[in-house]
Amino acid sequence: VQLQASGGGLVQAGGSLRLSCAASGRTFSNYVMGWFRQAPGKEREFVAAISWSGSSTDYADSVKGRFTISRDNAKNTVYLQMNSLKPEDTAVYYCATGGTSWNPIRQMKNFYPYWGQGTQVTVSS
Repeated sequence: VQLQASGGGLVQAGGSLRLSCAASGRTFSNYVMGWFRQAPGKEREFVAAISWSGSSTDYADSVKGRFTISRDNAKNTVYLQMNSLKPEDTAVYYCATGGTSWNPIRQMKNFYPYWGQGTQVTVSS
């Protein structure tokens, strides 16, 4: 299984970025997809998740109303649209592929056996 994240960069506070994660080696449309982030010196934390069909989504409280997760199963790609970015959103963002069910533990790292390499997002004040 390979996950390739892209779309990170440097943006000013209040700006927007869209991250993409292209998946291969697994039947993409069968699995929950998630985004996590890790800031320097901090634990990797949950950002958002989306069910296999895209009908269900879940967000960390810190990003609700600003970030939107979506997926295109025909393109084996999951997206994270990030608006109204804040300096505290600065981190390396990782995509991950999880189980098949919309599991209550979807916010936990150990629900996701496969991870991408990460893409850096830096928000300047």
